[in-house]
Amino acid sequence: MTGAGSPHPLRSRLRSLRSAAFGADPAGARMERIRNSPNFENGVFRNPVGARTRPSGGSMLEFAKIYFQREARARRTPNGPIPLHPTTLAELAEPPAAGLRLTWMGHSTVLAEIDGRRVLFDPVWGRRCSPFSFAGPKRLHPAPAPLAGLPPVDVVVISHDHYDHLDLPTIKALAAGDTVFAVPLGVGAHLERWGVSPDRLRELDWNETATVSGIRLTATPARHFCGRGLRNQQHTLWASWAVAGPGHRIYHSGDTGYFPGFRDIGAEHGPFDATMIQIGAYSEYWPDIHMTPAEGMRAHLDLQGGEPAGVMLPIHWGTFNLAPHPWAEPVEGTVAAAAGAGARVALPRPGEPFLPVAGPLPADPWWRALAGAPAEGLPAVPDHGRPLGAAVSHAVGTAGDADRDKSSGPGSQVAPAG
Repeated sequence: MTGAGSPHPLRSRLRSLRSAAFGADPAGARMERIRNSPNFENGVFRNPVGARTRPSGGSMLEFAKIYFQREARARRTPNGPIPLHPTTLAELAEPPAAGLRLTWMGHSTVLAEIDGRRVLFDPVWGRRCSPFSFAGPKRLHPAPAPLAGLPPVDVVVISHDHYDHLDLPTIKALAAGDTVFAVPLGVGAHLERWGVSPDRLRELDWNETATVSGIRLTATPARHFCGRGLRNQQHTLWASWAVAGPGHRIYHSGDTGYFPGFRDIGAEHGPFDATMIQIGAYSEYWPDIHMTPAEGMRAHLDLQGGEPAGVMLPIHWGTFNLAPHPWAEPVEGTVAAAAGAGARVALPRPGEPFLPVAGPLPADPWWRALAGAPAEGLPAVPDHGRPLGAAVSHAVGTAGDADRDKSSGPGSQVAPAG
């Protein structure tokens, strides 16, 4: 799908000299598919609703003053080592009760074990989310378990191509196995450059579905942007993901601003046993592309048909310093939003597996000892214990799936969702 056909051969040759970390630009048949996408207009991918992706010139200067202020920088980092769950690999060696287990590895990386399969979302084991080994945001804690020690993964899911979600050394390590990669349209160009063969790619536009080992993965809309270089051409898509097995459904938001489309995603693919929702790295300087904790809870409720059903796992916080807010503000905001909504929220340490439909949920406020501020006056974290009543889990109908699937590349099963 890489092909040739660039109208600017000199530009193409210059791009070929870029470091591998920058990835590759879509070309050939892949670029033709992008041009034919209903979400591609006037040479770029478009958001479902408008979004400002960067601060303007004046606000950028204001942002820089705040971001690099010494006192503000101190609030953006924990005041001690982040506690990691000590027995991650031993617990993962046992099959999950009730067929669903989630393990937050930090930031947006989550290992989901669903109905006998393993799905790894946005895996980042690298030390920095950057194209350079010497500069860029550095991890605030080590990965809680070695990548090589994880059980075999059936499918790796990527939400978009930013460095804190698509990590070159991690992808290269995973490419050495035989796992399948589900990615948004255009992102496959990066993975092919890094050694992933085209037959292991399921490259999807919004509302397309791939079936891998009996698990249905649907790329759903998100409100964000893309790019790994200084010039952002918007030629790779960003997505959230709805994942369904025979008995459970889960959702991963990737990076996104709040938008009304969460209700449509929930109506089409939910309700979900668990949602993994971005609640960190927000700012008034980019209000359209990342959600605040309150917006993240609103998205969770929308995805569940307006009800506080299922479990919300807050992601995209705690591991990298990417925004001006204090380090623990996202999780404290999530605790408050969950209490106000009557919603169940999981608050694990990095590497701590939990069972969304078989409880109890992790609820220890471990971050408060590291937040650089007294915990007095902060609300108690609710102990959800074991879930009451029936879980959200439901058998997902598979009859007719093969009839709806259509190929989008070698080895792919892709179909419009629904």
